[in-house]
Amino acid sequence: MTQPGAAAESAKVKPHLLRYIAIGLMTVAPVWVTWLVFDFVFGLLAKAGSPLVGLLDALLQPVLGGALNQQLHPVSHYLLATLLTLAVLYGIGWMASIVIGRRIIAAFEAPLARLPVVQTIYGATKRFIQSMQTSPLQGQRVVLIAFPSPEMKALGLVTRIIEEEGTGRQLAAVYVPTAPNPTSGYIEIVPVEELVTTDWSMEEAMAFVMTGGANSPDTVRFTAPAPPPAAGRSG
Repeated sequence: MTQPGAAAESAKVKPHLLRYIAIGLMTVAPVWVTWLVFDFVFGLLAKAGSPLVGLLDALLQPVLGGALNQQLHPVSHYLLATLLTLAVLYGIGWMASIVIGRRIIAAFEAPLARLPVVQTIYGATKRFIQSMQTSPLQGQRVVLIAFPSPEMKALGLVTRIIEEEGTGRQLAAVYVPTAPNPTSGYIEIVPVEELVTTDWSMEEAMAFVMTGGANSPDTVRFTAPAPPPAAGRSG
């Protein structure tokens, strides 16, 4: 039979156990999330660079007298693939910044524009990336919109300004990223006059989303500015 004192002691230990586990989880969570992000990014880079390692292996076999892949440690293979991918991206970025490089890239893109399914995906992705490089709304891209209810605001990124058919009223296509993964979200069409503009940069907006709102400025505009009063008729 369990003694009353032992039962009371056991009841005290359980809350302490859960409490310290929770504190430990919150302590390591930032490191864990940082590791997940870097592991995801570098995993993509390493996967993309694996064919480059194979090509380098074929080129160096006569010099090394054997297969490079067999001589590399898996970690070294991972790092080499990542470095090769970064080098290729750097080269493409350099080419895209000079005239002859842009012509080469345009020549590569021309066949893609003639393939029905590929053109739809490639063209839409390219337009989205280009829209993120320019600010369509008076230099301000990061905004707040009334979503999911009029009493609440969600952070959004203006991707395009369009016009309402018949009235000519300006509407904004706003991408609302979800936390903590900003690569998923919603597309909302909002009248421009209902947008609450902010002075946040894209980096600040992404930090806000990825940290669940913990990383944010101390103040933010919550309501849209009132429209200017209509000018009265003279005479």
